[in-house]
Amino acid sequence: MVVVEIQSLTKRYGDICAVEDVDLTVEQGEVFGFLGPNGAGKSTTINVLLDFVRPTSGSVSIFGINPQKDPQAAREHLGVLPEATGFYNRDTPREHLEFAIAMKRADDDPHELLERVGIAEVSDKAVGEFSKGMRQRLGLAIALVGDPDLLLLDEPLSGLDPTGAQTFRKIIREERDRGAAVFFSSHIMDQVEVLCDRVGIMNDGHLVAVDSVEELRTTTEVPFKLSLVLDSIPRDIQETLLRLDGVESVSIEGDGLTVGCSATRAKAAVVVQLDELGTTISDIRTDAPSLEQVFMETAAEVPRA
Repeated sequence: MVVVEIQSLTKRYGDICAVEDVDLTVEQGEVFGFLGPNGAGKSTTINVLLDFVRPTSGSVSIFGINPQKDPQAAREHLGVLPEATGFYNRDTPREHLEFAIAMKRADDDPHELLERVGIAEVSDKAVGEFSKGMRQRLGLAIALVGDPDLLLLDEPLSGLDPTGAQTFRKIIREERDRGAAVFFSSHIMDQVEVLCDRVGIMNDGHLVAVDSVEELRTTTEVPFKLSLVLDSIPRDIQETLLRLDGVESVSIEGDGLTVGCSATRAKAAVVVQLDELGTTISDIRTDAPSLEQVFMETAAEVPRA
């Protein structure tokens, strides 16, 4: 089931185009990471989904509901963590959650939600004394009120320490397992890499790629290392492999061969060359590029005005 549908979305602020011609869908039970540097258009897209800003052209829907025409119906499905969380500094986390629960007409237990995000021990402390990471945890607890069908989280990892990031990952997996869709923006690539079913990469207002992390790795021309264990090292193998297109470096250690490649097509060429030389490959491993490497390569291809 399609939970989020974005069609030809464009948002302009005068002469500045924050988002241009974006098409995107998010399915039920999917964790979708919306990636890009600050100013890429991630928050603008989320704000259109929330009807905080209106599109210049194009359309968005949440569970088939146009949030511009029926924002109340759309928000009944949502749990939201905005990039700028607004709290009353004198109030406590418990008071904030009690208010959110009442507004949603839900029956959640504030203490259980605070335990879930890891700040139950400060449930009666004034929020004004909280660090940014603690505020993010409270914002996530509020987003979870009422078991929403869709979590929209704008930079939820910002300010979290390693323990907070681990808690976040655990909660996101639990929500996905419950059947909720999770759509979150981030510029912290290593965290997204271990969480998402698919990612969309934004840069300069353009959606430049959408796919699973693994597919992006295999289709994007980014450097990687190929490690092979051979039964014997062929003579002049370094010179031979360096003549192959996409091979940048070759090193030998014992019966191991490490080949630095600038393109995914080089992997097959290396294996074919070794087969033709009659050597047996007993083990082969690819040190895949990180999502950050994939992003940097993909973002460089964004069209410029």
